[in-house]
Amino acid sequence: MKMKRFIIYFFILQILFPASLPARSPMGSSGQFEQVDPKNFPQLYRFTDVCNVYILKDGDHALLIDFGNGEVINPLREIGVKKVDWILFTHHHREQCQGFPEMKQSKPEVAAPEAERAFFQNPASFRKEKTALDDPYTIYGASYVRPPVEPINVDRSFSKMDTFTWRGYEIRCIETPGDSPGSMTYLVNKDGRWYAFSGDVMLDGARMHHFYDAQWDYGFGKGLRTLHNSAALIRDYHPSVLLPSHGPVIRQPEEQLNTYLKKLRNTEKLLLRGYDVLTYASAGQDKVSKPTEIPFLWQVSPHLLKFKGPEVFVNFSLILSDNGHALIVDCGLMDTTLLQNTLLSVKKVYDLKTIDALIVTHMHGDHFLEAPFLKKHWDTPVWALEDMVPVMEHPLDYDFSAMIPAYRHGFDSIRVDRAFKSGETFEWEGYRFTVDWMPGQTKYALCMHGEIDGREVAFTGDNIFADPDNLEQNGHEALVARNDAILEEGYIYAGAYLKKLQPDILIGGHSFVMDHPAGLIERYAGWGYEMRKAFETLSSEEDYRYWFDPFWVHAEPYRIHVKQGEEGVFRLSVRNFLNKPQEHIIKIHAPEGVLADPVIVKGELAPGIKSRQAVHLKVDKACPRGIHILAFDISLDGHEYGELFDAILIVE
Repeated sequence: MKMKRFIIYFFILQILFPASLPARSPMGSSGQFEQVDPKNFPQLYRFTDVCNVYILKDGDHALLIDFGNGEVINPLREIGVKKVDWILFTHHHREQCQGFPEMKQSKPEVAAPEAERAFFQNPASFRKEKTALDDPYTIYGASYVRPPVEPINVDRSFSKMDTFTWRGYEIRCIETPGDSPGSMTYLVNKDGRWYAFSGDVMLDGARMHHFYDAQWDYGFGKGLRTLHNSAALIRDYHPSVLLPSHGPVIRQPEEQLNTYLKKLRNTEKLLLRGYDVLTYASAGQDKVSKPTEIPFLWQVSPHLLKFKGPEVFVNFSLILSDNGHALIVDCGLMDTTLLQNTLLSVKKVYDLKTIDALIVTHMHGDHFLEAPFLKKHWDTPVWALEDMVPVMEHPLDYDFSAMIPAYRHGFDSIRVDRAFKSGETFEWEGYRFTVDWMPGQTKYALCMHGEIDGREVAFTGDNIFADPDNLEQNGHEALVARNDAILEEGYIYAGAYLKKLQPDILIGGHSFVMDHPAGLIERYAGWGYEMRKAFETLSSEEDYRYWFDPFWVHAEPYRIHVKQGEEGVFRLSVRNFLNKPQEHIIKIHAPEGVLADPVIVKGELAPGIKSRQAVHLKVDKACPRGIHILAFDISLDGHEYGELFDAILIVE
């Protein structure tokens, strides 16, 4: 079944992504100096490795803006530089600074945004062995910052609107967050012309560096709005030249900045949930069910019940057979006393005898928080799709949002008692249900559907929420990159699936019931393609998925435990989204005291393929215990990305 699904999916990809895509283009001329504006500013140079490094020169002294992988140091002699006095970092991302620890001697002084000082100086503190929903700079436990492998001491930090003077140059420092939480733009006025060293606020072509860097919350768009406002602030300086961290220098950038602002507004509008959330949601979540004599338990149809009440958004649906057997679909976000009292009332009123299974719709912890309670008090097994089993049983092996350990301290795993293959059908108490892979909000999700009380009912988890009668709502839930939520493997697939299924009623998570949903499903399916088009207009990549997905290179497991003096192993996964072969070179940047074998992973991937290669780690006895960052320096088809992604090494 898996192979059949893969083959079908591969051919769909060929339709969605035809072979006429342009080739990946380099982000700038690599390994040589370029005078940015030889006529008006001959002292300003650019050097490109994994990012743009800008050089302000005065005699044989220089100030650098960003540092990349450090290749710039030796060639500086070619332009007469003998001493680098300062490095000013626009932001903390590893590709801006990954080569700095290699400067063993005569290190220059370092300046960075005050808002990001801690990222430079205490990088490991922003990686957790066990996460919590409210961990700073995370989306429900999944970090959106990528600090360096080794600490970098910051000699001076800048707050908004600071100025910094170096050898006659006055540099204005303005906060321009968005791509990074505290990113800063450095402005130099030369003979009435503003030169803006803008980090990754905007790339040439009115493009955005990476979506996943600018997503700071669970689909509420804060990062995009912040990025928009930063770009608008830069525009209002009317810069003559924009000097981004990646890609070509942008000359006369004001028109591009205005275009970029429109793109960001459009994308933010589409990204926000397609239903009333945090406002009128409780009024629109269910206009179908009727109250029963049991408080909080409402009846959708004679054999289908759910929770409902003032601002009640629990995950719970109950299918009850005539002879007292029950299935529960999702169970979370409720007080166990309320749960037990309700089930005991169902036992009394409806002659409930046993709960045969808890069926979990997707990987997020809030949908099975009460599974241990049901196992203990009702002897209820847990059922799920086979693709969901690893992330439910070993959630700490992944770097996804909203995993079960983030919800409850000590709840690190749940055993799945029955795993369904996609498309598998089962008989239960005279009912016939099918369990399908249905991604959307996350790839690790299912839809269970079957006839209940004469109607085709689909249990869709958190993939679609709306009032079907409200034509302004299209129903999509949060689109979060760190949910493993690529559109083609998420909402676009879900829209096509539901259009084909044509259910009579949708039972969503968080107490949503959607009756007669055909029109809603049409709007939902259309939104997926609109969202992808908006992403493609912003993406700096040939295929937007490299720009959206923070997992196209990742470690399996993400958290690697090794004892001092011993060895461990992980698999390095690399994905090719293109419909042509892709060559990759990935260098493992391990912390001091750790040896990786191989230290360089090379390969060529066929179109649409993912590869995995084992990497062994040998940890020295003297390596400090605790959390260390392991980074992956990536090159694809000759383009150097730098250390985009990482894993956590926990030395015990």
